[in-house]
Formats: sequence, C-alpha cells, structure tokens
Amino acid sequence: MNVIETFKKNRSLYLTLFVLFLLLLLAIQGLDTSDWVITVLRGLSTGSVTFLVAAGFSLIFGLMDVLNMAHGTFFMIGAYIAWTVVVRPDTFVDVLPLALVFTAGILLREMWDRMVSKWHFSPLIKKIAPWVVLAVAGVVIFFSFSRYPVTIWDAGDFTNSPATNAFAVSQGELELPDATPFQEGASPVLVFGGIFVSGLLTGLMISLFSANRTVDEEHQKPISVRVWGGAAALLLGGILIHLFNTPISVFLWDLDKTWLFLLAMIVAILSGVILGGLMEITTIRPLYERPIYQLMLTLGLSAIGLEVVRSIWGLQEFTMPRPSIFDGQGDGCPATSFTSWAQNHCATIEILGGRVRTYNEIFIPILGILVLIGVGLLLKKTRLGMIVRAGVQDSEMVEALGINVRRVFTMIFAMGVGLAALGGAVGAPSTGLTTNLGVSLLLNVLIALAIGGLTSYPGAALGSLIVGLLQQFIVKYGQVGINLPFLDEPFKPSPPIVPAATIILMVVILLVMPNGLLGKKEQ
Repeated sequence: MNVIETFKKNRSLYLTLFVLFLLLLLAIQGLDTSDWVITVLRGLSTGSVTFLVAAGFSLIFGLMDVLNMAHGTFFMIGAYIAWTVVVRPDTFVDVLPLALVFTAGILLREMWDRMVSKWHFSPLIKKIAPWVVLAVAGVVIFFSFSRYPVTIWDAGDFTNSPATNAFAVSQGELELPDATPFQEGASPVLVFGGIFVSGLLTGLMISLFSANRTVDEEHQKPISVRVWGGAAALLLGGILIHLFNTPISVFLWDLDKTWLFLLAMIVAILSGVILGGLMEITTIRPLYERPIYQLMLTLGLSAIGLEVVRSIWGLQEFTMPRPSIFDGQGDGCPATSFTSWAQNHCATIEILGGRVRTYNEIFIPILGILVLIGVGLLLKKTRLGMIVRAGVQDSEMVEALGINVRRVFTMIFAMGVGLAALGGAVGAPSTGLTTNLGVSLLLNVLIALAIGGLTSYPGAALGSLIVGLLQQFIVKYGQVGINLPFLDEPFKPSPPIVPAATIILMVVILLVMPNGLLGKKEQ
C-alpha cells in the first residue's frame, strides 16, 4: 500500500491529529516559554496517571468485553494501601501475616480443582455449592481475622485519625505506636489456623465457581512441588513476620521514605492483582454472557469498595508524603540542573526560568512511559501477548489449541486491576487522598478511552495524553486569561469548564471518528 492509499484510508485520523496539533500550537503561542513548558509537563503527568488506569481498562475490555466500572475504585484502593505502607508501616506489618497465611490457603486451590473435577452433582447443587462455601468462608474469616491484633488508627478519633497521622509524618513527629497484643483467651495457633482454613475455603469456592466437570490429564497429575512449596513458604513467612513483628516494624519505621514508597508501589500492585483475580473468578466469570449484569455488578462492587475504604480510613481528606528523593528543601534547592537535583534531591527544579516539581512533572511521566513500553513489549513480544492478541480475535480457536483461555482472562483482568492500583499509589502524593478519587479519575479514563479507542492500548495512551494536556492548558488559561476579540479583559475559564471541555472534545472526535482515533471498526 503506497503513501497516497494509506492517507486515503486514514485521512480522518490524520486530519483530526493535525487539527489537534494546530490547537496545541495556538495554545502554546499564548503563553511564555516557561509557562507552556511547565503546562505541557503537567499535562504529561495528568495523562500518565490517567493512562495507568486506562491501559488496564482497555486490556480488560479488549480481551474480555467487560466494562469494569469498579476500575476507579481499585485506583482509590491502591492509593490508600500505598499510604498505609508509607505512613503506618507498623499497620502494614501487622496485616501482612494475615495476607500471607490466607493466600497460602488459596494457593492450594489446585488440590480442590482435582477433587472438584471428579465430583458429580446435580445442576442445582452446582449452583448452590459455591455460595454455601462462600458463606462459611465469610464466617470463618470474620471470627479469625477479628481476633488477630492489628495496631491501627481510629478514623473516628481526630487525634489518631489518618489525617492527623499524615500531618504528623510530614512534620517528622509521628512516633511508632506500641504493638497491640492478642486478646486474653485468644490462641495465636487457633487464630492462624482459622485464617489458613478460611484461605482453603476460599480456594474451594473459587474451584467450584470455575469448575470443569470433565476429568482431564491435568487434574489427574499430582500437585506440583512448586505449589506445595509456595504454600509452605507463604505460611512460614506469615508466622515468622508475626513472631518478629516489632523489629520489622522498627526497621520499616526508620527506613527512608524513598524505599518505603517503592515497597508501597509493589504492595499496591500485588493487592490489585490479587483483588482483580478474585473478582474475575468469583463474580465476572459466571456472567460473561450477560454484559448488562456485569455492568451492574461492577457498579455494585465499586460502591462496596468505596464504603470499605470509608469505614477503614474515614471520610477526611489527607496527604501522602512524597519519596524523599523528590522532597529535598533548603540549600541548593530549587535545583538548577539534573546534576544539582541528584545531589540535593530537590522537590523542584528550574527549567527555562520556571519551577517544575520533580515528582509530579518528571517522575510520573517517566514512569508512565516505562509502563507504556513495558506493557507494549509484553503484548507484542511474549507468548502471553500472542495469546491475548489471538484471544481478542477468536477465543474459541485459542481454546481449541489447548490453551486455558479462562486462566489468561484471569491474568489479564488481574494485571489490569494491578495497573489501576499502581496508578493510585503513584498519583496519591500529587493529588492527596479522598474517597472521591476513584469516581473523578474514572470519568477521565472513560473520556480518554473514547477519544483514543476503547479497545486500543496505544489509543489509551494517546487519549490520556490529549485529556491531560487539554485539562492543564485550560487550568493555566484560567490563571492568565485568554485575549478574545470584543472583550476588554482576558477571558478566564472557570474550573467547571475543565471537565466540560474534555467531554466536548470527546463528542467532536466521536462525531468524526465513531471508534475513536485508534479504535478499530467492529466487524
């Protein structure tokens, strides 16, 4: 296909991108050099956070045709989990044994898979059994988890609320609280046993929800040493962390905030992956043929997640400290070069006469680019990516080749939610934490995906970039004003125009290109 034919085929895309580029040039012309450079960097920052959530949303919808309306809530949960690791690492250490022992029980699900594949129940029992096990698991979880001591804040007590904790950390005044002991009469052995049993029951529930009643070769093989070893390692790790709770808490409490932030990112990703995997197996998988019910279910899960966050962290807004490598103050700051920043770890750096926040406008866009490249390589250069791309085209054909498409679906769903949780962890230091965080971000994500193409991974990146730049330029012109004909004073767009402008742009682009900029036409 020659250049002319390519242009004719994609002329709407090229013309739309050209018009958008001209609008960007016009917006730049109205600002000083330092102002437009800073505004572009802020747009890249906003777009990068949006992209981390939009990428996962796009992958999930592109492969599974699932509109996960709880994606914004997972973004919020990732932010709150990361805040806990950074501000209250002692609470994180208290909760970690629970998570490890519980996961050890779930990991033995392969044992249940082999047993369930040999069971033959009536259709009614098949439908009821998972929910009965879920109810029993819930009871065991409640009684065992509630008896495990966790040192935590009190959202109802202002002096020990998350907001007060966050402020005290920013001032360097928060002290490590004393560990909470086991309640009198509560046996650690029984509590850990109950937690492990609840994990086993959860694994059984998952096996029942995703049961394949045919006995295949995979289910006839013995459970691999890797599974038994992994479960034993998690169980032993949880017990050891509990036994050495105090020294580990002290170590993390004294750890530099940069290392704590890296740990928080990892924990947020893993939490998102686990929650996403459980959500797909237990709630999404039974409803693949009922998209309306999927939509309603994810909306309901979003509301539940919001209330859980409110019950644990409260309704107050509070901040999350930036990594110390991006928070330096005093002599040598603001940095005048990247060499100066590396020496002093300044919170800001001077670029073309303007100050740029090193975390918000430098680190976040770089991380967004790395994720864009990393996930892109995963989809293009790996076997998993090949299966995903083939599954998008024809999942039945992939299943016929002996590939467990259901497992791939679970992995992609988990990865998508993990990206959303990573976005929350990364965005929290720049935006602060509020229970409305997920709702506002999800709106940006949906607009970005509509602009870029709902099922297109590159489209998610392009749409997020356009939304981020548009929002930041409108915010900037709200400060300096726009000189318009027939007006004596510059017009300053008000804050409500920011979301309105992105929606208007979305409508215009969809009128020209109904599938978005990079979206493919449905066959």
